[in-house]
Amino acid sequence: MNAKKFISELPKEEISPTVIKLIDFIQQQSEELQVLRDEIARLKGQKAKPKIKPSNLEKGTKPSSKKLKTKPKKKSKSKTLVVHEEQNLHPLNLPKGSTFIDYKDYLVQDLIFTNWNIKYRRGRWKTPSGKYITAELPQNVTGHFGPDLQAFVLYQHYGCHVTQPLILEQLNEISVDISKGKINNIIIHGKSEFHDEKDRILTTGLSLSGYINVDDTGARHNGKNGYCTHIGNEYFAWFKSTESKSRINFLKLLRAGYEDFVINEDALEYMQTHKLLAGV
Repeated sequence: MNAKKFISELPKEEISPTVIKLIDFIQQQSEELQVLRDEIARLKGQKAKPKIKPSNLEKGTKPSSKKLKTKPKKKSKSKTLVVHEEQNLHPLNLPKGSTFIDYKDYLVQDLIFTNWNIKYRRGRWKTPSGKYITAELPQNVTGHFGPDLQAFVLYQHYGCHVTQPLILEQLNEISVDISKGKINNIIIHGKSEFHDEKDRILTTGLSLSGYINVDDTGARHNGKNGYCTHIGNEYFAWFKSTESKSRINFLKLLRAGYEDFVINEDALEYMQTHKLLAGV
């Protein structure tokens, strides 16, 4: 019950202090009754009566300008794009006497996905002593498949989770002569630099961090149980797959590749405390 609205609808001659007090009392009782109804609904696990704010349409007011959200201005993406090719176009059948003003640019993004074969013609020379000298290949050439092709295979497999048969099909469709075994070799072999870099992540992280978080999870591979251990914090993350989740395995992982050990006073005290054999 809205007391103010009810009073405004009464004739002025019928509005008296007694009527106003009575209406206020009824309003108060109505609110207390609604509170009790909401409490009963809450105890029964039901929803209470929703609180709906009065509409501003009848008052003819406008919503506050503070609540209005302005859309951010869109930034031109074409300004940051690198243009690799330009083509000048002109209208056909121009009337005589027309004057050129300027160009209206229209940018189109496209993709070139094709094979690119390079033949290195290595010069071979014969010295006066009878020895043959052949020109060396560029440093980035490590085989019959270039670095960009190898990077594409690695990105497709590890970044996009594309299987080796599908990668082979992709490359064959653009006339790249490559075998299943070579794709497998590109993915697996000759990656010692990446493994060394991954190990340096743990070494550097441990040397610069005041604390670390550790967790492991189990998984099966080729019918065998395995475990993946995570070591890191908000600054770095390092993962290692092993066949064990024992305490010894965890301590070996914390060594970050080091296999040596030191016998100092702490080590001797530990041995005596745990009563290790003299031979040990």
